[in-house]
Amino acid sequence: MNPTVNVENKLFFNRYVVDAGRPHITVKPHATPSAQLRALVYMCPAGCYGETEAATIEIIPDGCLECGTCRIVTAGTGEVEWHYPRGGFGILYKFG
Repeated sequence: MNPTVNVENKLFFNRYVVDAGRPHITVKPHATPSAQLRALVYMCPAGCYGETEAATIEIIPDGCLECGTCRIVTAGTGEVEWHYPRGGFGILYKFG
């Protein structure tokens, strides 16, 4: 019998240090998001992207896993600007 993995329980062990006022990911202003940007609402493993009532996509980078999914999915669209967080900020993995 294979054990099941609960992602939320595994992520609980990690810690995220917020760099207040200096997000490392931003979504550029847009009237209508591309299909790639809209897909991030479902594809981001940390659930950082969401759709607003105005049908635009926003990000709350607190809790970002820095996995690069958003960079890959929106490659070439220029809708997401991504930089590594400053030293001492961002995700701190407890087990590796």
